[in-house]
Amino acid sequence: MTLPTASKIRAALEGTWPPAAHDQVGPWTIRTGNGGGSRVSAATATGPLDAADIALAETAMRARGQRPLFMVRDGETALDTLLESAGYSILDPVTAYAAPTALIATQRPPPVTSFQVWPPLAIQAEIWAAGGIGPARIAIMHRVRGPHTTLLGRLGDRPSGAAFVACHGDIAMLHALEILSAQRRKGLGLWLLRAAAFWAQDQRAAWFSLVVTQANQGANRLYQSLGMQAVGHYHYRIHAGPAPS
Repeated sequence: MTLPTASKIRAALEGTWPPAAHDQVGPWTIRTGNGGGSRVSAATATGPLDAADIALAETAMRARGQRPLFMVRDGETALDTLLESAGYSILDPVTAYAAPTALIATQRPPPVTSFQVWPPLAIQAEIWAAGGIGPARIAIMHRVRGPHTTLLGRLGDRPSGAAFVACHGDIAMLHALEILSAQRRKGLGLWLLRAAAFWAQDQRAAWFSLVVTQANQGANRLYQSLGMQAVGHYHYRIHAGPAPS
């Protein structure tokens, strides 16, 4: 099987973790994130541009109450150079991974380790909040139109982890995987990953995917050990000035 292209993975990312709104402004897609983080707030280029177009995007983002933030994808070296020249700093280089769903859905979690839940429970919100995933990101989950669910993970008869998984076409994407700090390094993250893959298989998703920051070395090693392969990279560039009021 040929891995999905980076552009197909980006479409799945948008479909399974959507912004509150997006608009076309000149050569840009401008996203309204409503506090949901970088992925739903960053502007992306849709065509050739020059330095004047940076100011156009900045104005559009500030009008939405957002600090100027750009996503720079594989091959967008000219944009990266323009932003660097304009005083933008690199933030959170990210790798996108994918694998055939069947490669991940090989062993079901032990009994009472993982439960499919929709809508999310209050205890899941508490687990996510402990990892910095607040109401604005949970609101993103509710915006997804395609098949989606959350997973509640348990260890020692205690709620200990949570995750969100959704499908866009034949790609399932995992988001918001969070394990309580006291329960980490006990295998729950892997069990939730596999549970998400079995759910994806039930949705007939051929591919299982996720994105992770390159700084998260432990997660990168885990995904690589499962046979997931890098299918794209991106990073953000953020304006060094003050946040909009």
